[in-house]
Amino acid sequence: MSETRFGGLPLQFGIFDWIEWDQTPASDIFEQRLQMLEYADQAGFYCYHLAEHHVTPLSLAPSPTVFLTAVAQRTRRLRLGPLVYLLPFYNPLRLLHEICMLDHLSHGRLELGVGRGIVPMEAEHFDLPVDELWDIFRETLDILCTAFTTDVLNYEGKYHSYKDVRLWMHPFQQPYPPLWYASNNRDTVPWIAQHGFNTAHIFEPSAATKPHFDLYKQLWQQHCAEPHRLNQHVKAPKLGLVRHVYVAPTEAQAEAECRAAWTAWFHNINFLWDKAGLGERLQFLRDFDALRSSEVCIVGTPQTVREQVQRAVAATGVNYFCPIFAFGNLRHEQVMTSMRLFVQEVMPAVR
Repeated sequence: MSETRFGGLPLQFGIFDWIEWDQTPASDIFEQRLQMLEYADQAGFYCYHLAEHHVTPLSLAPSPTVFLTAVAQRTRRLRLGPLVYLLPFYNPLRLLHEICMLDHLSHGRLELGVGRGIVPMEAEHFDLPVDELWDIFRETLDILCTAFTTDVLNYEGKYHSYKDVRLWMHPFQQPYPPLWYASNNRDTVPWIAQHGFNTAHIFEPSAATKPHFDLYKQLWQQHCAEPHRLNQHVKAPKLGLVRHVYVAPTEAQAEAECRAAWTAWFHNINFLWDKAGLGERLQFLRDFDALRSSEVCIVGTPQTVREQVQRAVAATGVNYFCPIFAFGNLRHEQVMTSMRLFVQEVMPAVR
């Protein structure tokens, strides 16, 4: 499994996270997660990717910048990736300042994930026009990428306008941090591949994931030499596969503990959809047995998990594997045990 992969990269490992509410005080949850990430920093993970969600038990970190700033102070090598900043939810100028601050506070460890938001109920709480989110996203991204490389911002758009705004700070990384766009939507692949965004895919079996990445590779090859692309300073984009992963000493223990955590996680991810009467949209995520069988959820002993990760990487052609270690109501001790087994007995063999 050590062969050179897409973009000339060997396989690397990241971590994806939501930071869910589990009836534990938020201060304790944050501290436990920071301890987890101190270990990830020592264990050689490439990046910690944190989702942004609002008014839901799925996320106790609706402001990724705040939490990632704390992570920056507790780690030294681990890169920090909002996956994603929901651009329509921000004033572009304020977000620009936050991005620059975080990149400097982390000494250039920011991986900049951007997106429009896929949960309409969250946008409605912010009085955002759901049918215009893509347009707002594109304009905000245009403003950010313009501002990253200029000293005086002038911009006239449909949603935001700036005139002669003097900018006193730019990102630590030049021209700006590597861009990410996470998507399961095949319709977005031409755009993200054309610009060479790093990307990540979740929730679908390997057989459904492979065509997504095959299309990306084909289109990236066609456009990678074009000038004026976004993210053109990233010469080898990461194609990431995100999977829930739980490792335990025995199959029975892994299944029992993960099954209970899965039930709690599904409640959290389905909360806003169910509240809006749209709970059927995510019902495919309820069936733990089916998702385990299709290896969308990777569960078992180190040997079982190692074999499933190897199959997933080989079948999808990714160069980046991103476990979700902390989910649902898993206790901190369970998360750390699972993660250590993965680091010690899975990563070396797969890498």
